[in-house]
Amino acid sequence: MQKVMVRAIHEALDQECSSHGKGESGIPDRIAMLAMMIRIRAFDMKLVELVRNLMIKGTAHPCVGQEAVAAGVCAALRPDDYITSTHRGHGHALAKGADMNHMMAELLGRHTGYSKGKGGSMHIADLELGMLGCNGIVGGGMGITAGAALSVKLRGTDQVSVGFFGDGAANEGITHEAMNLAATWRLRAIFVCENNQYALSMPITKAIAIPDIAVRGAGYGMPGEVVDGNDVMAVWAATRRAVERARRDEGPTLLECKTYRWLPHSLRVKGPDRPTEEEAAWRAKCPIARFRGELVKEKLLDDAGFAAIEAAAVKEVEDAVAFALASPEPPLEEIELDIYAGRFIE
Repeated sequence: MQKVMVRAIHEALDQECSSHGKGESGIPDRIAMLAMMIRIRAFDMKLVELVRNLMIKGTAHPCVGQEAVAAGVCAALRPDDYITSTHRGHGHALAKGADMNHMMAELLGRHTGYSKGKGGSMHIADLELGMLGCNGIVGGGMGITAGAALSVKLRGTDQVSVGFFGDGAANEGITHEAMNLAATWRLRAIFVCENNQYALSMPITKAIAIPDIAVRGAGYGMPGEVVDGNDVMAVWAATRRAVERARRDEGPTLLECKTYRWLPHSLRVKGPDRPTEEEAAWRAKCPIARFRGELVKEKLLDDAGFAAIEAAAVKEVEDAVAFALASPEPPLEEIELDIYAGRFIE
């Protein structure tokens, strides 16, 4: 039994994006979804070590504690659907199918990275995967989300465009403009607010006068739904409904996934301490532990199987670091390559 379980897990890991496209036809592979969350956490926990050891220059923004949002949303998408991400976007990229080796190489400033080592943590993109990029500007992806959805309408395809944003970006002008236009033009867009309760150090209760950001959907003319962001299957189900609605040309949806980031806003900027009781309460709702418990209860997973998933994820991350460190740095002669669109016109 144990060998069968371990073999099944490795098969799921080998097809890490096998759940893509199943959002419209049936429940995705839940072992693969658990494995994706574990991969995301292993990746970001490794970043903590790399930043503290000064191997990663600058900073990084981990999404530890929020893994269910990325895994659940992307499991409901097809490979040709679009997503835009945020500064806290490693989980989104991995869940959409980004290559961990090239991601790690980018963070370590190597030429084999997604942006040839020049973009760093906040600029991961892979257009072939529909991953339109992480963004260092708060709310910066919202216009791109609406723009990609408009391109779908103009080209006559049936893709959807998903925009991840945080509770801080919920108050940015571009977010309001993008959602208003998407609703007015009935675009195939899904706006996913990853509400982790804090915009850097500002608690949402001091920044927004309403308890749920999702209620704003009514003001734009779209449905708004509050989702338990630590329940990966609830996130998947809500996204699936929004995807189906979008493909029927019924317009966009606003999803608010309530979750919590365990670590500081940035690995270089700690910010003020949060209430100890609050942190403990949210850690008790760990999305990985919660989903593991459900799978164990249904006898789909045992301790050996979970250990195998964790070991495979850790090895994948260590292999990615080794790949990055073995890769060359960007050559000096390419210092201006891919920086300028063209010559300035006098």
